[in-house]
Amino acid sequence: MTFCLNTTIVKPEKDEEIKNAIILLHGYGGDGKDISMLTLNWKRFLKNTIFLCPDGHEQCAINPGGYQWFDLTKDDNEYILQEAKKAEIKLKTYIEEVKETYKLNNSQICLSGFSQGCMMSLNVGLTSDERFNCIVGFSGKIIDKNDLSSRLKSKSEILLIHGSLDDIVSPNYLLDAKDFLLRNKINIETLMIENCAHHIPIEASSAALNFIKKNLIN
Repeated sequence: MTFCLNTTIVKPEKDEEIKNAIILLHGYGGDGKDISMLTLNWKRFLKNTIFLCPDGHEQCAINPGGYQWFDLTKDDNEYILQEAKKAEIKLKTYIEEVKETYKLNNSQICLSGFSQGCMMSLNVGLTSDERFNCIVGFSGKIIDKNDLSSRLKSKSEILLIHGSLDDIVSPNYLLDAKDFLLRNKINIETLMIENCAHHIPIEASSAALNFIKKNLIN
């Protein structure tokens, strides 16, 4: 099947049977190839897992060489929310294509993402009819708590990681998301990494891998 989003695919080594999938969503202005770098270490420990790293559905407005899940050129929260919802529809279609292609269900899929990709992972994961195996987010936030609260349908296990020196997406959003998720009785683990800016350091990658290993059946 041809997916509705151009995708960098990292298959299990040695033709291992595919039992799980991790869908990795890049940040604003990035692409699937960028975020696929996470798999270099992860794939050695997740032998039955396929990694799918789609490009965003839109060319990035400020970086035409990359992609976006939603436009950030307008400082308008309602506009951003509506654009994010358009991306949700596209991603939910994409996930159904992945499930059909690899004969998987939601319980065998981890959603993960960085920055804007984290935001989309939370929105898609928590508004889908069935819970996912887990959600892992780096340096993100909840786009709109009131909107998400009104559309919550499922409660996946969640790990959120943030750098204490992030000047792109404030680390305060990690605490904000944790409070929201706990209030909605969603299992949430968090990790604040000291002296870390807006990127994914080894410590974050390792913590995410351990969380995924704990949840995915491999």
